[in-house]
Amino acid sequence: MVVLSKPAIKQMASSYMRNSMAAAGSSSAAFFSGVPLIDLSAPDAKHLIVKACEELGFFKVVNHGVPMEFISTLESESTKFFSLPLSEKQRAGPPSPFGYGNKQIGRNGDVGWVEYLLLNTHLESNSDGFLSIFGQDPQKLRSAVNDYISAVRNMACEILELMAEGLKIQQRNAFSKLLMDEESDSVFRVNHYPPCPELQALKGTNMIGFGEHTDPQIISVLRSNNTSGLQISLADGNWISVPPDQSSFFINVGDSLQVMTNGRFKSVKHRVLTNRLKSRVSMIYFGGPPLSEKIAPLPSLMKGEESLYKEFTWFEYKRSAYNSRLADNRLVHFERIAAS
Repeated sequence: MVVLSKPAIKQMASSYMRNSMAAAGSSSAAFFSGVPLIDLSAPDAKHLIVKACEELGFFKVVNHGVPMEFISTLESESTKFFSLPLSEKQRAGPPSPFGYGNKQIGRNGDVGWVEYLLLNTHLESNSDGFLSIFGQDPQKLRSAVNDYISAVRNMACEILELMAEGLKIQQRNAFSKLLMDEESDSVFRVNHYPPCPELQALKGTNMIGFGEHTDPQIISVLRSNNTSGLQISLADGNWISVPPDQSSFFINVGDSLQVMTNGRFKSVKHRVLTNRLKSRVSMIYFGGPPLSEKIAPLPSLMKGEESLYKEFTWFEYKRSAYNSRLADNRLVHFERIAAS
């Protein structure tokens, strides 16, 4: 739990309400029933994935092949960590860029009702000293994270290869090879959104847990517990609430994939609202390319079209993204129209 005094909670809640009541005003809307559900074992999965990426940039997958044991073990270890006293959790922070963070998101003034762990998917980069805060046996956590990331990365690559097939790209691993590369700049994040019962009296309002944004990488794979809060923005700008499903995974198209498909796939804008009474834990794998990888529309998808984007490396885009605010349109700086 995020440990704050009651005056601090009231002050923080008051500040958030001034900034986010209007934005979160639609939070009481009914759950959206139109999230595409894709069975990865189905013969038509590749076509359904392409359709979902074009229309929403977001979908849910079942028959994903990730063992429930891996999911439950890592969630249990994460819950133990977030239940520690704040002073103990802070031994793993502040994130620079990896480690424990509390309320501050990035370095440009964004805040949320959230605490989190950001880990390098190359776990050797996360020292035993850092992992020892999880208990007497850091190898237990290392093993749990390794098992989970390996399984989720494999699933992400399967999805990306189905995408390539659905797009009739001759090279089936055109996208997935970037995640499997030894230099892949992928990260893993565990978010904890504590309940905020002090908001119970403020009927019809919610606190922003994690503000609206798109993910800069190629693909994001999200799994959360059975607590609601996730919302996505539709093409008309309306926010809709996504029903929680702890046995499935949600897939986000990232900015880089939008560029590689020349805008055919849409990077989905999303946010998280806090739950007044229940804690929400989410685990997200962000599949990114190597830092030196050049990001541009794939020639096989152009079909005589002009590129909507300037070519850039992942390092250049990542640097630009991390120097921006969460809600900024990060791709606008790389659009050819903006450059002309």
